[in-house]
Parts: sequence; structure tokens; C-alpha cells
Amino acid sequence: MDPHVVIVGGGFGGLYAAKALLKHKPGEPTIRVTLIDRRNHHLFQPLLYQVATAGLSPGNIAAPLRGILRGQKNVQVLMAEVVNLDAPGNAVILADGSRIGYDYLIIATGASHSYFGNDQWAADAPGLKTLEDALEIRRRVLLAYEQAERTEDPAEREALLTFVVIGGGPTGLELAGALGEMAHLTLRENFRRIDPAEAKIILIEGVDRLLPPYPPDLSAKAEEMVTRLGVTVLTKTRVTGVTDRYVTVSTGESTREIPCRTVLWAAGVQASPLGKVVQSQTGAELDRVGRVIVEPDLSVVGFPNLFVIGDLAQFAHGVERPLPGVAPVAMQQGKYVAEVIRERLAGTSPEMFRYHDKGSMATIGRAAAVAQIGRWKLSGYLAWLSWLFIHLLYLAGFDNRMLVFLQWLWNYFTYTRGVRLIVNRGINEPREKGK
Repeated sequence: MDPHVVIVGGGFGGLYAAKALLKHKPGEPTIRVTLIDRRNHHLFQPLLYQVATAGLSPGNIAAPLRGILRGQKNVQVLMAEVVNLDAPGNAVILADGSRIGYDYLIIATGASHSYFGNDQWAADAPGLKTLEDALEIRRRVLLAYEQAERTEDPAEREALLTFVVIGGGPTGLELAGALGEMAHLTLRENFRRIDPAEAKIILIEGVDRLLPPYPPDLSAKAEEMVTRLGVTVLTKTRVTGVTDRYVTVSTGESTREIPCRTVLWAAGVQASPLGKVVQSQTGAELDRVGRVIVEPDLSVVGFPNLFVIGDLAQFAHGVERPLPGVAPVAMQQGKYVAEVIRERLAGTSPEMFRYHDKGSMATIGRAAAVAQIGRWKLSGYLAWLSWLFIHLLYLAGFDNRMLVFLQWLWNYFTYTRGVRLIVNRGINEPREKGK
């Protein structure tokens, strides 16, 4: 029987592994692949913030997994949730209790946001990892403006028009920049009783600069550009409390409360719960955020047919620091593990995984971004164009690339964000009697 590879997770790592397992040399066996994901779509997470800030529709950055892999006859897609693992017995266990056996297993279930032990903050400070998160953030942001238009209380209006973004990494920077553009450009002249440009967007970072992994000069450029969009940057500031009425922050010996009604979380990540499942079944070691510490070939120690890749893996072999949880790492690891499986089937030993760093980039707003590509450091318009090109290149599906490109053109020339829809009315939205 043909060897069977089970892939858990349809993100960048899992999808690229599935695609790579289609190709095989003459004489090699056809590899059966089962891709399991609890959602039916692949999500392009780097553009999720644009859904959250009404720049793109959810369908622009997501594509059905079955559609992406429809021409790959060796792949079966299952919409299901893996909740346990029988590593000695070579099987995964689904939420309904059924088992799926494998010859090789690739786990690529990614990560979610971490509140550093303050999980009670989640209800008042949503993170941004899924389409559901993005739509909830969009609802809260737009609803804040609507409520500000109606209130008669100046203090309440000011709190409604205060938006706090916690975390000065790429996601936090992109969210804050997009909120600044929305306040100063998109919503201009849309209201009669409030001026959206009076909105306060506050970006909070615990260390001494934004984008800590980037070179200090690019961090400074990023802060300069986001400040021009009306964003107030607070560095060396820790968040010590979050409620639905205010955020408590501490800077040095000083502590204060910031009245606000919209708080967005972009400060930390926590590995998928499957990391602990792998640990319990294999004895693998986890790092402090729950990532599985993997071997040089991305396998789990003692289980050469079990691989962990992407945000769930901590890879620290031959590098100065563990590889970051970014899409290019997951893509390259997915392709690499597919090649490892082929070599194992052929009886040869693979070389250690080596990550080819093609650079890092973060966008702040229209014609504003920072990028490091090898020795080159870019900022401003050129970095922004590079960011646009790279993201279009890796977006799944030609139709999505065209739709996003056209939407970006429209947004750029008209200064609008056309997906300003409030859906899924929540408990914090005022309702009239009888509704």
C-alpha cells in the first residue's frame, strides 16, 4: 500500500507540505496525503489586520482548502479537529473519537495569542489570529464611532474615541497605523456630531522601541511614520490591567488608567494545545510558550516519523536564536519535511533544515513601511511597494490576488475602506426596547 502522510493544520506549513508531496520522481511510490483542519479554509494571516480595519473582505484573504488542492488527486481534505495522538500506535484521534492511522505525521497547528497569565483580559482585548477575531475587532471599532456619535457625555465620547493597541510588533504596528488612517482619512465627513480625526490611537510596547527584532534605525523610522498618522506611541510601558472601561499601564514608578472602550491585543503568542499533546505522548520538551523543541530534521526526538513545523516548532539548530513564528519559516519547513519523507522512503538521510532568510517587513500605512532584505534596509514608499508585491505573490489563488490588488488600488486613490459593516451584534452594543 502507498505510504500515508497525515498533515494536521491547513496553514502555511501544512499547505506547503501537502503541495510538495504531489511531486515525486519516476519509480517513487505515490504518497497518500490526508490534510486535517478544523476549518475548511486556508487563511492568509499577514493581511488579517486589513479585514479587522475594513480594508478587505474575509473572502479576499481566505480560500477553501478543497479548492486549493482540487487538482491534487493524492490529497484528501477532512474538516475535523485532532484532539489526541497515539504516537506509538501511529494514529491521530479526532474529536468524535475516530482514529486515522499514518506512516508519517506532520503537525502544523500554529499558535494563538497569549495574555501572559491574564486570560480574563481576553473578553475585553481580543487578539487577531482568525477571521472571527478580525470581524469582532471590526465590529468593535466601527461600533465605537457609532456610539460616540450618539452620546451626550463628553467624557464617554472621549473614551469611545480612544483605541488602545497593546504590542509594538508588526501586528500591533499595522493595526495602529490602519486605525490612524481610518480616523484621519476614511471616516472624514462621515459623521455630523463627532470629528473622527479627534480619535486617540495609543500603541503600547513594553520594551524601549517598536519592532524589537528589527534594527534600531528601522524601529525609529517605523515610530516616526506611525506617529505621523496620529498614533501616540508609549514604549517602556507595561499593561497591568484591562477592563471594558479602561486600561491600566505602568511606566517606571508611575501608574495610570486610560479610559477607553476598544482595546486590541497584539502582544504575545502561545503555541497550539497540540504541543502539550505531543509532549504527553512522546516526552518531547516544550519551550516557555509551549512550542515543541524539534530535532535538526524537524522530527520529534525518538519519533523520526513525527514532524512538528511552523509556529508550533522551536527550531534552534545552527542559528543564533530560535526561528521566529512567521509565514516564510513555515513555508520552507513544509517543503523541507516533504523532501525528508521522500528521502526516508528512498532509504537516504536528509541534511539538517536550513532556513533561508529573505528578509522582514512591516507596513504602517499608505506608502509607509519598513523592510530589511539581506543587508538592505528600506523605509517609506519603496519598502511599501516591496511589501505589496510580496504579499500578493504569496496570497493563495489567482482570483484573490486580483481582487486584493484591485481593492488596494481603489483604497489608495479614493482613501476609502469599503467593508465598513457592523455584523454579529454583541452584548456591548446598545439595543432599543423590543429589538
